[in-house]
Order: sequence, then structure tokens, then C-alpha cells
Amino acid sequence: MTESERWMRRALRLATKGFTAPNPMVGCVLVRNGEIVGEGYHFVAGMPHAEVNALQQAGERARGATAYVTLEPCCHYGRTPPCTKALIAAGVRHVVVATLDPDPRVRGRGVAELREAGLSVEVGVLEPAARALNRAFFHFHETGLPLITLKVAMTLDGKVATFTGDTRWITGQKARNYVHRLRSQSGAVLAGIGTVLADDPRLDARLPGRPSPRQPLRVIVDSHLRTPPCCAAIRLAQQNPQTYPLLIATTAPQPPKELAGSGVEVVTLPSDSAGRVDLHALTRLLATRQIISVLVEGGPTLHEAFLKAGLANRVLFFIAPKLVGGKSAPTAIEGDGVATLAEAWQLSPFTVRRLAPDIVLEADVLPAQSRQVRGEE
Repeated sequence: MTESERWMRRALRLATKGFTAPNPMVGCVLVRNGEIVGEGYHFVAGMPHAEVNALQQAGERARGATAYVTLEPCCHYGRTPPCTKALIAAGVRHVVVATLDPDPRVRGRGVAELREAGLSVEVGVLEPAARALNRAFFHFHETGLPLITLKVAMTLDGKVATFTGDTRWITGQKARNYVHRLRSQSGAVLAGIGTVLADDPRLDARLPGRPSPRQPLRVIVDSHLRTPPCCAAIRLAQQNPQTYPLLIATTAPQPPKELAGSGVEVVTLPSDSAGRVDLHALTRLLATRQIISVLVEGGPTLHEAFLKAGLANRVLFFIAPKLVGGKSAPTAIEGDGVATLAEAWQLSPFTVRRLAPDIVLEADVLPAQSRQVRGEE
């Protein structure tokens, strides 16, 4: 491992501490004479960026230092001033950047501004890891759509509930804490009306021992407006609509009186061929609201709908060492499914994370063209 890789790995670890959606997670380490003089990360959107936090910690020791930054420093005015100007003003001598920023407001301009000011800049150190860290951010700027992740908690025999509908709890506390962190880092958490009626979820982020720094937009897909006005998700929105926003996507022309003035936004969208909410229309709507990532905890039928629509980009399967059995107990992906194995949704090689006693399998959903090629083979 080179010296630059060593410090960049530290910056990447720092970046993971942030809750920055729709902004990217960024870490920065300032090094002078082989020693760290300052470090920081972007904690939450609207607060100072990683570079500024590192510079504040370093003070005068930043002069002549090297900055290791996981993403190209911004060069535009948003809710915070440009980080390029802060680095230049602090007298930083050299900047090592993991990857360029895909945001068209930056996209190479930050590096160019640093070089024009006389700083030496190196780009590409641990770039694959930096892109993976902010995969949703890159996906959004490259496609114009949010990154869609299907999250499933299931037993070893593939059941997401017992035949009576009991789901609490399939996985252990450590896995559930991990899911809440994922929620707090997601732009939106989405569930279907079936899940709402069966489990009455809040769909918010609850971190152990402390309040979550941010809450996702909570979305319920409810084609025919069957969401009970007294459900937990609505009660939370009524208590604090600014902190716990809730959107109900439906095909119904207008919400019932019970939902009027409840702090819930009801949006009427086109229907698909089955008369349900068109998921393409919903995804585009979320994109217009700068939602760059969606965690779908929607239930077996909605998960299949996202797969069939070609909108699912990634899957997270939390698998508990339990066996439930039962031919009527629901499985992870339901609906009609596929008729032949050649039509099956293919996944990339998966990664495994241990969250004792459970494991998490993570994989990309391969595009349809890849599935066809594999089918022909």
C-alpha cells in the first residue's frame, strides 16, 4: 500500500460516518511531514463540508500540507461556500483526489481551479472504492434516476413471514440497527400498502442511543388509497411533518377526507397495465425531488414489480439462521414470477457481511441484456 492509499483509506472510513443525502459522503485528511494535522467528514447536508472541517481542525498547520479528499472539492456556491477556495486560502500545497465529482457544476472544474491557483493535484487514488461509497450519487448524475435497492429480511428457507403473517423479528438487533442506518443514509424509504396493512411500520430511521441526524422521505405505494388514517406512518407525519415527511403514491383522483390536512402528501400518478401505480412515473417523480437513493422495503409483491419494471439496481438480503416452512408462508419475491429459468433476474457476484447471528448478501441486479446473454449460453 502506498502512502497516498494509506491516507485515502482513512479518508474513506471517515466519509462513511456522514448522513448527507442528497449530497455525497466525503472524507478529508490533512497530512504534513507524515503526520495528520486535521481531518473531517461531511456530517449532514447543509453543514460544512469535509475539507472545511479538516481545515478548521488543522488551523495554521494546514499551510504546506497535503489534503487527501475522497471526492473532487466543490467549486460552486450552494448552502456552503466552495471548498476549493478554502483549500487555497489555507495554503494547502498538494491535493490528492480519489475521484472527480459527476455533478455538472463541478465535474473537473474543482481540480482545474486548484491547479490554476498553483496547487499540485493528483486524481484517481482508490477511485473504485470512492465511487462505490457514493454509488447512488454517481448513479443519479449519470442516469437522472435514483438508485433503487430492494431490502429483504428472510429466514434461511426464504420466508419473510410465517403462515400467520408474523414477522417480528426475523433478524437480530444488530441487523435491524444496520437497516436503520441505511434508512438514515437513503433519500427515501418505500413500502407497499400490503406491508403497511400487515406490519404497520413507521418507516423512519432510529439509531441506537441517539436521534438520527436525518430522516428519509417515507413513501407508501397505495394504488387504491387503503392506507388507514390511524396507521403509525401517518401518526408520525401528523406529529412532526417537517422531520417525518410522508408521501402516498396512488392512482385515485383525490384523497379521502380522512387524509386531508393530516400532514401527508398524496400524489396521483398514472397507472400501469394492471391498474397499479406506475413505478416508472413514481421513480421519475422522486428524481425531480432530488431523491438519489430509494430503499424499498415494500414486501414480496412490490419487490417483484420493481424487478419486472427493470427499476431495481441492487438487492440486500438479510438472512437469519431460522427455518419457518409452510407452503402458504410468503417468500422474498412473489407476484407471478418468471416462467423459465432463462428469464430469471441475474445478479452480480455477491458480497457477504456478517451481522451476528445474521448475514447480509449484497449484489447488483444485472440489466436485461446480460440476462438474455446468459440465457442463450
